[in-house]
Formats: sequence, C-alpha cells, structure tokens
Amino acid sequence: MALEDYEADMTRCSRCSDCKFAPASQLDEDRAEICPSIAKYGFHSYSGGGRLVAGLSFLSGRVEHSPSLLNLLYQCQLCGACDIACKKDRELEPLETMIEFRARCVRDGQTLPALERVIQSLDRSDNMVVCPREGRGEWAKGLGAKDLPTEKAEVAYHAGCRLSYDRAQWKIARATIEVLKRAGVDVGIAGDGEICCGGRAYEMGYPDRLERQAERIREIFERAGVKTLVTSCAHCFHAFEVLYHKVGRKLDLEVVHVTDFVNRLVAEGRLTLTNEVPLDVTYHDPCHLGRLGEPWIPWEGTEKKVLQQLVLHDPPKTFRRGTHGVYRPPRELLGRIPGVRLVEMKRKEAYSFCCGSGGGVREAFPDFARWAAGERLDEATETGAEALASACPWCIAGLEDSARAKGAPVEVYDVIELVGRAL
Repeated sequence: MALEDYEADMTRCSRCSDCKFAPASQLDEDRAEICPSIAKYGFHSYSGGGRLVAGLSFLSGRVEHSPSLLNLLYQCQLCGACDIACKKDRELEPLETMIEFRARCVRDGQTLPALERVIQSLDRSDNMVVCPREGRGEWAKGLGAKDLPTEKAEVAYHAGCRLSYDRAQWKIARATIEVLKRAGVDVGIAGDGEICCGGRAYEMGYPDRLERQAERIREIFERAGVKTLVTSCAHCFHAFEVLYHKVGRKLDLEVVHVTDFVNRLVAEGRLTLTNEVPLDVTYHDPCHLGRLGEPWIPWEGTEKKVLQQLVLHDPPKTFRRGTHGVYRPPRELLGRIPGVRLVEMKRKEAYSFCCGSGGGVREAFPDFARWAAGERLDEATETGAEALASACPWCIAGLEDSARAKGAPVEVYDVIELVGRAL
C-alpha cells in the first residue's frame, strides 16, 4: 500500500473528534482522552483526524516536507487508540494512513536524526537500543536453556532488544526461563544469535527492515525445529503475529505471548502457584499486545467511492477493531496468583492509554514519552493499587522511570515476576 491508497479515507474523515476519546458510555470525563498526543498538545492537528488532514494537504501539494510536518507525524506513539475509536461506527484507517505517511517521508529522504541513529544500530548490530552486538545473550548465563539453532527445541523464547540489553530487566527474562523450565517446557533461546524483530523499525517508516528481519528470523527457527515462539515483548509479539502476516512473511509456527503461554501451563496443572503474593495490583494493557495484538485480517479487492462519506469494498472488508487483542490471559494469570487482587484503571483493554514508549517517541521525543508515562502512572495510582503490572519491557521501562521521578507509592512489575514469586 502507499499513502495515495488512503486518500479516500482522508477525504471521508468528518472531523468528528471520536479519534480523541473513548466512547462516553465507558468512561467519565476525567479519563476520556485516549490519544496521548492530542491530550498533551491540544491542537486538532495532533489527532488521528488532524493527521488525515495533513496527509490530504500533502498529496494535494498544499504542504511540503518540513521539520514541523515531521514533528507532527512522529509525535505520535502509533498506539492505535484513534484507529479503534474511529472504527466504533466508521470504517476509516487512520493508523494505516499514518504508517504509510511515515514510510513516504523516509523514501523521500526526510527522517529524524534520533531515529536514523536507531536504524543504523539495527543495520550494524541487529538491535534497536544502540548497543554492540556482543553480549546479547549474557542475560541467560547459567539458566541451561537450549542454544538455538545449534540445538533443536519445541519452544523458542525470544527476549527482544529491550530485555536483552537492559540489565535492570534481565530479571524478567531470567524469571521467564525459570518458570518455563519449572513446567518442563523444552525451551531454547538464540542468545547472542538473537536478532531484532524489526517491528519498531516498521513503525518508524522502514518497512524494508521488517521484511529483512522476518526472513532471517524464519531461518533461525526453521533450522531449530521450533513449533511455538514465545516472547515477553509486546512489540515483538505484534511483529511476529501481526506485521509479518501483513507484509506476506507469516511464520509457520504458533506465536504466543508469555502471559498467555504461562496461563495455559497453570490451567493444565503443569505449574502450581502456591506462595501468597498479597498485593492489590492494577494492570496496564500494552498497546501492541492489546488492541494492536489482534490478528491480521488479509483483504484483497477493490474499493469504489460512491458518495463523499461512502466507499464500497468488493468483496466486503472485515476491519480490525481491537476486539480480539490479548486482554484475558494476563488478567486471568494474575487472578491465579494467591493473594493478588486486581483493581482496574478506567482506561483499559481496547481503550487503554499508551505508556508513551511506542512509535519512536521514546527515542525522538523523550519528554513526550515521559509525560505520557506519567499520565498513565497517575491513573494507576488513583486506583489505590500497591503495584502496577504490565506485559511489555518497553512499558515497564517507561512506567518505572516515571514512578521513580514522581516518587509514586506504586511498584512496577512484569506479570511474570509476580508468577515467579508465587512459585
């Protein structure tokens, strides 16, 4: 697809502002905003609808490439909240339009230096956190996981760039392997040979990097005979399960987020959670696991513009509306831990508020990322919970930074850390 393919959507946007808010039936006015950029910057241009206007202006020649246009496009986490809200009663594709707009900018040589630096790290060292290639598998020393692809394993655990290089988060990856081995899972890791999934590069406007990484990852897991791919990272899950399918690189194996996989193990009796963890916990839905984690729905056909606000798809097109994201397994797993009491935030599941780290914002606009994380942390604190749990290392990193900066009375955990305590 190209930016021009979404011109009809840009034209059909009615400027209703639904892209800024969750349905009124679900929320009160204190926590109605679901788009971080419109919540922070206030101008319509920073909403999904506003960016559709910018795209139409660009295609018609009314605006050209400029630093202000790049700032408008990239001060957005691509969290998908606007897309889900729009599809409540419309069938537009604001998220796909923004992704194609970014890719167009990159093809035209218009990039942000901070993101170009990250892409250079991917090309040079196979990671998106600007670290040397060496030492990627150091987190797993002494755990006894099989070495892929030199050894074969039924299950592969992909730690991802963030967990592999952030020493403060090694405890999450290590706890995961310990939990899986405790359940007797035949698990292997690529270790120093693990490479980035390419998902974050795709969001930054570099779809070619996603396709390249997908082919290399396919080879690693095929050689190891892997049947199930498990990851702790919501971004990696989104890339493996959704984006690879979208770009015609679907993996021939099962892709499962670790919370879903471990929840199954407990349900099957392969793990028994006996130790009490007396905590009131609120859960943050990672965007890439929740609304963006819904399986990709392929569609090929033609669309015909009948009226200003009506486009017909032949054959009919099924739209992803965030309904089938991974919402239940992490909550169910928390509910299986003795002593844990789940208290929900107002914005949850398909209408969860982003932690701020996605879409290249953490790299290019760190102040904005911190602001969004702070908003989410404030909402978590309002529940009275003692702990905030999530299921993505990027979310954990941003929320932990915010908790420290604010001195908030809430601890931040990965769900698997709490499972480890219960074992």
